[in-house]
Amino acid sequence: METIIEMGKISSRGQVAIPAGIREQLGLDEGSKVLFFTEDDTLLIKKVSLQTFAQITKPLKLAAKKARMKEEDVPDIIHRFRKSKR
Repeated sequence: METIIEMGKISSRGQVAIPAGIREQLGLDEGSKVLFFTEDDTLLIKKVSLQTFAQITKPLKLAAKKARMKEEDVPDIIHRFRKSKR
């Protein structure tokens, strides 16, 4: 796969347009899903397919199962996490 490097800018609404060449190369059409990763000052955008999503969530599902976490536990965990960030 050919490497393409393009520069863009963020709109006043926080939107970034993915250059046409990159959209074509990755097969990104309207409604395509992408995943955002950040580390320090780096932002990575990854195309998401059903297979990719399953691969990404598999370790999370295994960790939840190992911790005996239930779906009804999630709202309380989220509230505690948000409270700790204030």
